[in-house]
Amino acid sequence: MQVTDVRIRKVAAEGKMKAIVSVTFDDEFVVHDIKIIEGQNGLFIAMPSRKMGEGDFRDIAHPINSSTRNKIQDAIFVKYEQMNDEEEAASAGEEEAASTGEGESGQMGDDPGF
Repeated sequence: MQVTDVRIRKVAAEGKMKAIVSVTFDDEFVVHDIKIIEGQNGLFIAMPSRKMGEGDFRDIAHPINSSTRNKIQDAIFVKYEQMNDEEEAASAGEEEAASTGEGESGQMGDDPGF
């Protein structure tokens, strides 16, 4: 089983949850609501779960072995890093354009003033 698509939606609010992810397998099966969470030891993924009782949560879908979990986690983190790198590059480009005045013609109009 191969991960064929990863779609990430960042969470705007401050907190430990950084994004919500959908992962497609073999272009045939998708798992929604995987969460990227910032823990004490860095980022980790939490599989979709449902509250069962007083504070108890049970996974709705989850990998059965660690190699599959690692495959899913690696695919998610690669895409998440790409997304962060692209956002940083776009932000740096916007800041540079603003500081150099790019995008502004510097002209006051079509009339040369003669």
